[in-house]
Amino acid sequence: MPEPNQALLEHLLALEAALQTREVRSVEARLRELLAPDFREFGRSGAAYTLNDILGSLPAETGRDDDTLSISDFRISVLSEGVALATYLGTRTRPDGSRLLTNRSSIWREEADGQWRMVFHQGTPAI
Repeated sequence: MPEPNQALLEHLLALEAALQTREVRSVEARLRELLAPDFREFGRSGAAYTLNDILGSLPAETGRDDDTLSISDFRISVLSEGVALATYLGTRTRPDGSRLLTNRSSIWREEADGQWRMVFHQGTPAI
């Protein structure tokens, strides 16, 4: 299995961070740039989502603009040429100071156009 390199780690971290911003989450074209057509997600709630589900819900998301999202303990493992697993702890801090911790994992694939797109994501409550 190929070893991850620092440049790939930094690139995938930047893509994950972008997906947490309102600027990306509210624009369908930006989501399509970052999520593969065959994207699947198992959300923190346990619900399963497809790309169409995400495109139908994220741009309309409201009421979370005051929350702060952060990523820590970001790591990648290269699974094969052009495929990498990213894992990290996601923290959502609300204005009242309460925090929601989620273990997150994403599979990223380098597409024919040279762009990395997320094909799978899972969020699991962290204890």
